[in-house]
Amino acid sequence: RCPPCPRSRLRAFESWMREHGVVCSDALRLDASEAGGVYVRALAALREGDVVATIPRRACLTPRTSGAAAAIKDAQLGGTLALAVAVMYERARGADSPWHDYLRLIPDCEPVPLVWPEDEAARLLAGTELEQTVKQDREFLCEDWKECIEPLISSGELGVKPDDLSLEKYFAAKSLLSSRSFRIDKYHGSGMVPLADLFNHKTDGEHVHFTKSDASDSDEEEDGDDQSNASADEQSTVENSTANPSGSNDEDLEMIIVREANPGDEVYNTYGTMGNAALLHRYGFTELDNPYDIVNIDLTLVTKWCSSKYSHRYAKARVSLWHMLGYSGCTSEDAEYFEISYDGEPQLELLILLYIIFLEPEVYDKLVCVSEDLVGDDDQDDEQDTIDSFAKVVKVTRPAKNGVEKLPDVKKLLQSEGIGSALASIADIRESLYGSSTLKDDEEKLRACSPVGERSIYHSLVLRVSERKILGRLRKHASSWPKTKKRKHT
Repeated sequence: RCPPCPRSRLRAFESWMREHGVVCSDALRLDASEAGGVYVRALAALREGDVVATIPRRACLTPRTSGAAAAIKDAQLGGTLALAVAVMYERARGADSPWHDYLRLIPDCEPVPLVWPEDEAARLLAGTELEQTVKQDREFLCEDWKECIEPLISSGELGVKPDDLSLEKYFAAKSLLSSRSFRIDKYHGSGMVPLADLFNHKTDGEHVHFTKSDASDSDEEEDGDDQSNASADEQSTVENSTANPSGSNDEDLEMIIVREANPGDEVYNTYGTMGNAALLHRYGFTELDNPYDIVNIDLTLVTKWCSSKYSHRYAKARVSLWHMLGYSGCTSEDAEYFEISYDGEPQLELLILLYIIFLEPEVYDKLVCVSEDLVGDDDQDDEQDTIDSFAKVVKVTRPAKNGVEKLPDVKKLLQSEGIGSALASIADIRESLYGSSTLKDDEEKLRACSPVGERSIYHSLVLRVSERKILGRLRKHASSWPKTKKRKHT
């Protein structure tokens, strides 16, 4: 039996909304896209401040509202792990689920790298910012499934088939949550919010924001901005809740216009200002010429370059001094790295590390002797702190150099021919991680690729091309720095 067409599913969902108190403005229309998805467009002019949708919290699919709520509570599951179980359970119930017509409208899974075939993900993401991230995702989620969901299957408490809670179904549910879930309130945590998740994303071009009017929950959000989807990294288990067991704030969730739209326009939400690595990782798509793209260069890669130029011992000592002076790159769970911005601008801390690497031995020794005196009591929280700290280093290493107190002065000192050459070499090593193909090869493949029929290939190529262009801009940036004038021999 063929599944119902998108328009048939849309009509069923619109009936479902009426039955469950979800109100969608007459100024909006839900439409099926050519690719089989759903999008929202304006039928009339939309003005800032217009409320275009209201969704009762009871209509949201959460660990509290799901029929699996008791089992989830007994298993002490929390965060997105609990929500994943709720989604898998309600899907398994089929037409018996109160959310059947909603779940039938959205895809079984989102096309994020997590659900790509493992060998395909490894091949397409090689060298990109997502290569290691997706591998770690798989490992962590496999552990969660074994530790938390397998016992639920064994207990039989949910009364569904084991296959309904399989590892594959868990990956599929997690892909939906990373793309579609929203933070609702303290009581519900994150949940699936029907209708709100049908608005597509557009960077810096959103028309609507997702809002909630729960004053008791306002302290959770530092900026009170709830239009972004919920984090995929919430804790996976929860201790006994102190929330009011009778339920949450009953006020409806709302979608409010924050930018005017004209009749016929697609109406967009935003998931935040994200580069393509984050967009592909969480939502399964990329944007051409995304100004928020960056490339990360691991500290280990810089150390590798330094070791090849000098020695491993030399590299270790210079990095150690850099750390001793209070500098560090960006950090994740098991790595330290430097960001290269979209325009090819290297992180200031990377330039300072290269400056220290190039110090003459006697100057390096002098800096080591006074390093403890140069370290302040406070961490370097912002760029000015880093500049002030580096000014102290300059007084030791180049006592005749004065006035290094502002960013342009620091950059001028750090933009030497040697540091520029080092950055070019490091960029080459970073680019070698993509394999033997060139940027030109990738651009040709991208032009010939279908974003619909070859979705994973297309979006991985957009990511690769963008990252490689950033590395190209880094090389160009570094090559423009002043060359050392050579003395003429007489």
